[in-house]
Amino acid sequence: MELWELLANIVFLLTACLVGGGLASRLGQSPLVGYLLAGMLVGGAGSLGIVAYQHEIESIAELGVALLLFSLGLEFSLERLKSLGSRPLIGGAIQVIATIAAGTASAYLFGLGAKPAIAFGTMIALSSTAVVLRILMERGEIEMPHGRNSLGVLLTQDIAVVPLAVLMTVLGSGGTVTEVSIDVGKLILMAAGLAAVLYVLTRLAVLTLGTLTLQRNRELTVVFASAIGLGSAWAAHWAGISPALGAFIAGMLLGSSAFATQVRADVSTLRILLLTLFFGSAGMVADPLWIISHAHWVAGAAIALTVGKFLIIAAIFLAFRQSLRVAAATGLALAQVGEFAFVLGAIGRSSGVVSDDTYALVVSVTIVSFIISAFAVPMAPRFGDIVARWFGKSTTGENDLEGSSHRADVVIIGFGPTGELASVPLMGSDLRTTVIDLNHESVRKAQQYGFAGHIGDASSPDVLEHASIGEVHLAIITLPHFRSALSVVELIRSMNPTATILVRSRYHIHRIALTAAGGTVDGDEECVGGAIAERVVSWLADHAATLE
Repeated sequence: MELWELLANIVFLLTACLVGGGLASRLGQSPLVGYLLAGMLVGGAGSLGIVAYQHEIESIAELGVALLLFSLGLEFSLERLKSLGSRPLIGGAIQVIATIAAGTASAYLFGLGAKPAIAFGTMIALSSTAVVLRILMERGEIEMPHGRNSLGVLLTQDIAVVPLAVLMTVLGSGGTVTEVSIDVGKLILMAAGLAAVLYVLTRLAVLTLGTLTLQRNRELTVVFASAIGLGSAWAAHWAGISPALGAFIAGMLLGSSAFATQVRADVSTLRILLLTLFFGSAGMVADPLWIISHAHWVAGAAIALTVGKFLIIAAIFLAFRQSLRVAAATGLALAQVGEFAFVLGAIGRSSGVVSDDTYALVVSVTIVSFIISAFAVPMAPRFGDIVARWFGKSTTGENDLEGSSHRADVVIIGFGPTGELASVPLMGSDLRTTVIDLNHESVRKAQQYGFAGHIGDASSPDVLEHASIGEVHLAIITLPHFRSALSVVELIRSMNPTATILVRSRYHIHRIALTAAGGTVDGDEECVGGAIAERVVSWLADHAATLE
């Protein structure tokens, strides 16, 4: 009966998160805010008490953290880092260190011990990838100077999650400097050994899957992603290191494979479900009555964190000789506490370095920070202009124009004979072309032509997002199956209303539906009829010559 009671509580929490996330989205907030507030209201101290089994739900929700780090490892790419330039990446590293130092000093002055103060500084160091990138992409500002800066800093922060998670674990281990050094050395050795074992296993799995056609064995990638992501987390826990670190290592090892895009898409549904539970259970830690009675502390801490992170980030990019306008806009966009505060806080609580009160304070401040960001990030460019005018600086300049030009991209979905012929005019052009196909041989051929290639199902939003579908100018769909092609056309049109979509239709009867969905249609029957007509003309000419 206890199992069914636990399941009932999970259903109640997910339902509350659904309602809260929906209301938050309608109010222009991130759904994460709704999940946290829902958890606060239905479970934990000072709540309505609808949801119990908090600790059991937290244990299940930690799997979502493992899958989040697994997906993060899949995104890790040296090419992606290089494309952003060195300034945002170096600036991100400096920002993390400076914020940890400032947060540690502040917490220590307010009475926390040395290790808990460092843990507090670590939890508030990172900004919100989920909130900031969502707003920047919706507003089309990801290619603006402050958008590129934000992307570089956020990517650096995401990479920093793993060493910061290790730091949290080490802080909780206690001991002298020598003992801590020994613990760090053990963690490094265990991580290296785990990486070696996972490398062998993932290579064997990739080689096995590489002989198959994913289009006919889609269930294998789902099983593969779940086994690798969750299995690596369990292996890391068994080895005595952070499960999040093990999941990240496995994701990073798979990130260079051709299956990375589809694996990321297949694991996304399970990851979203478990992460929703995680944020809901994180909200259950916060006590609404405590927040109300300590509203001045929560508001003061949120304002101090926002102003402090803004000043640190703006100062860093000013030191990199970027204009005051861009530096101020970047600082405002990133001046919040991110969702990884919960991840690091959970690790710190389990290792004993973060108390329940500290964790509850950070959760409360993060919720307020998310709400502030919903208004601050959209106004970042205008705020940069205002600050520049205050100090008598020009609102335009050489640094403002750097990286602001949009590079046209093309996505080809389906690289059979039709897709290959359609790509001929793009060969050797300056346009960045990406090919998506479920057949690894087709993707390999596209890569030989100089195109970027991803093995994946284009009907998945995650696969299209990875191909930057929201920024492309042209999408070419050559899928022979009508329903698949129609689904992809509708999805692309919803994600990119301005792109030109060229789509293949095998039969004339399907042209109306594909055109209504937003595609410009070329039909197989017309092409075949035209080709046969040309041959008829040639035959007639030859026949007439024979008769003469």
